[in-house]
Amino acid sequence: MASSVEIHRAAHDAFNERDWEQMRSLMADTIAYSDRPRGLELGSFDEFLGWLKEWTTGMSDARVNDPDYLEAGEYSVCRFNGQGTNDGPIGPAQATTGKRMDMPFCEILHIQNGRVISGEIFYDQLTMLTQLGLAEAPVPA
Repeated sequence: MASSVEIHRAAHDAFNERDWEQMRSLMADTIAYSDRPRGLELGSFDEFLGWLKEWTTGMSDARVNDPDYLEAGEYSVCRFNGQGTNDGPIGPAQATTGKRMDMPFCEILHIQNGRVISGEIFYDQLTMLTQLGLAEAPVPA
């Protein structure tokens, strides 16, 4: 059976290749996934896939780059750079800025019986929105 890191890496490869069928084969139908900065709780593969497609609609070149995986039994932790150019609507923002995002993310996946049953992702939402030109950087005090 594949290790947690191997499954995590395969999920990132599937995202980068937009291979949604491969992604489906790696995830439980009832995957529970949390986008912590946005306060989103996803409870099924279909909701999770919709969330992934939201990223690729807003940044058609979105990629997981430079991943660094840590095996932790049934868990895998990955720190990676998320990169992409805003060329479509993303989240509630309907503007297309043409600006590029390149920033760190951290994702934790829980794997049982060769499939992801839950996960959560952490990133700095203000940095992302600022890089994409959808928010202004805070003014130093």
